[in-house]
Amino acid sequence: MKKLLIFLGIVVFSLSSYAQNLKKHSVKVGESVESIAKLYKISTTDIYALNPDASSGVDKSTVLIIPESFSERLNTPLADKELESYKVHKVRRRETLFSIAQKYDVTIEDLKAHNERLKFKKLRSGKKIYIPIFKKNKAQSYNSSLQLYTVLAKEGKWRIAYKFGISVPQLEALNPGLGSTLKEGQKLNVPNIVVSDKNEIKEDQFGYYIVKAREGFYRLEKKLGLSKEVLESLNPELLTNGLKMGMVLRVPKSSVKNIETALDYTTTLSHSLVDLSPKNIGLLLPFKTKSIDSDSLNQAKEQLKRDGYINIATDFYSGVAVALDSAKQLGISVNLDVFDTNAKALSLKKIMNQTDFSKYDAIIGPITLQNLELTAKYVLSDSIPVISPFVKSNRSYLNLFQSIPDVEWMRSKMVSYVQADTIPHNTLIIHDSKNKSTANYLKTAFPSASVMASKIDKNGIDQFYIMLEDLRKVLLQGRTIVFLESNDESFISNVTSMLNAMSGNKVIIDKPDNETGIERDILLMTSYKNRAFDGLNVSNYDLSNLHFQYPSINYNMELSEAFQEKYLIKFGTYPNKYAIRGFDLTMDILLRLSKFGTLFESPSDIQTSYVGNKFKYTLQSNGGYKNESCFILKHQDLEIIKVQD
Repeated sequence: MKKLLIFLGIVVFSLSSYAQNLKKHSVKVGESVESIAKLYKISTTDIYALNPDASSGVDKSTVLIIPESFSERLNTPLADKELESYKVHKVRRRETLFSIAQKYDVTIEDLKAHNERLKFKKLRSGKKIYIPIFKKNKAQSYNSSLQLYTVLAKEGKWRIAYKFGISVPQLEALNPGLGSTLKEGQKLNVPNIVVSDKNEIKEDQFGYYIVKAREGFYRLEKKLGLSKEVLESLNPELLTNGLKMGMVLRVPKSSVKNIETALDYTTTLSHSLVDLSPKNIGLLLPFKTKSIDSDSLNQAKEQLKRDGYINIATDFYSGVAVALDSAKQLGISVNLDVFDTNAKALSLKKIMNQTDFSKYDAIIGPITLQNLELTAKYVLSDSIPVISPFVKSNRSYLNLFQSIPDVEWMRSKMVSYVQADTIPHNTLIIHDSKNKSTANYLKTAFPSASVMASKIDKNGIDQFYIMLEDLRKVLLQGRTIVFLESNDESFISNVTSMLNAMSGNKVIIDKPDNETGIERDILLMTSYKNRAFDGLNVSNYDLSNLHFQYPSINYNMELSEAFQEKYLIKFGTYPNKYAIRGFDLTMDILLRLSKFGTLFESPSDIQTSYVGNKFKYTLQSNGGYKNESCFILKHQDLEIIKVQD
């Protein structure tokens, strides 16, 4: 009797704890457990867990208990939730989608949306799945500290939201049933903060925001707190041109400062490691061992010289090897498996079919795009992170970490860097025909800038030069920031030599007989530095005199003595940029795994820096992670220095 009471008590306690999440369903004629599960978008296992007798069949007299909260929450569009990060969960025996969803406070549909295979495959124990972590609705945090605000004449939702530093959706969340228009004297719930007594928003209260890749009106509203209608009223060009990446939007400064941060600080992960268990790493590189003629030493040497893939792979691997030694000194042991992909998809597929990749904590490589995407896709179901050392993919894989920043992101960083320059200056944009879109982007960011294009002949063919007299007309006295956007070495050489000759010269601003004038001070920039700037015909002397500045993925000018000594002892030579990247990338992965246990739970605001590379992985809206970190470098006194992290 005692055991029965205890059992009933447990049942009652369990049911009461689930009471708010359950509802009853009366079985209708023709319904089965499968059809009912489909109706409520849950699994049959979830129904059997709460209704054990249903395993022997159901009929119209049967009443089933259904997890009500999830059937209701599924009606909420996924777009209402902003993804913040992922957590990786290893499925245990007897776990269901329902139990996992309850554990992490998400819906079953959320799990299926972020784990494609769950839409057509059953949950299996031992497998890893992605748990989406959504940002909390900030409006909820105001509920504990509210005040009543009286609406003034001609005040709308946006103006009131602006006053209190919240978005229009947050204002609506605090005032359920709020109509589209407000009336004078109406009472509203608002955060308990000091209200700005300025009724008018003046021009100096506005800032500017550059639209990033894949940002639509919905994401902008979440980020800036401004609806589509408000953005269009402040930026009429949106009505005709639509929203496009790179556009510079006029927005209230309060919206901008909500997302502006100070310069990213660098975190040293090695100071606080918590997981020193052995790390299993897979390294996929194109060593092409099968194609090297091992019978002829001279032929092998020649092939090594000619084949770029082999050179990059061996240099990168040398950096990985030094990283393993450094990690060992920190107490991190690593089981490294190296695979030769031969830079061929067929070789990679053979490796994949013969290897259990589910055991790895991370996979570094491959370095060719096709093989990289094949690898990410192959291990996606096992939630194994794949880190791309060099190439960038436009495809979306939840487990892909791209260590090379997007060109568009680097351009936006460079623009922000120049916009922060408070010293008065003129702006000039010089471009060739292939970089017209970049010039338009810069012109939008700097509306007062002058623009010069390279000469076009009568047949419409770019001649890649500009006239000295034309340049003199637009280069005014004083300080001028010149953006040079080109991929043509001869054009870059032509422009930089003329700019260097004119920098420091006086521009006569009075009568010809008056020798007084103001010197030109020319600063050369580019929004993205390509190989043409390193061409033999481009003078480093000119670049140095013009204080040439640009965004860069790496900065290898300050190699640590400890790293150089380790590399020199191990390989008898000094490291190149590929070896440095191999070291930096591997150390970063090992330290993140030892700090956070998994790469997926590494906070997006963590920026790390090593010998010559930085990493700050940010979750993208369409899945996957991209490194959003680079340096701003400057030529000075025939050296390259770092001016901003």
